[in-house]
Amino acid sequence: MKNLKLKSARALKDMSQDDLAKAVGVSRQTINAIEKGDYNPTINLCIAICKVLGVTLNDLFWITEE
Repeated sequence: MKNLKLKSARALKDMSQDDLAKAVGVSRQTINAIEKGDYNPTINLCIAICKVLGVTLNDLFWITEE
């Protein structure tokens, strides 16, 4: 499942995938894979992403039925 919440939160901070990747210590491809839904990040990576973007785990990674 695509993570459009992550993509949106990253865009709101005016960060590229590469900017976010460098800030959390992973490759741009990892951020791309998370956004595409091809990779499930570890909880530590989720927390790091949330800290950089200034959001909560629920904001980015909680799945709601729509």
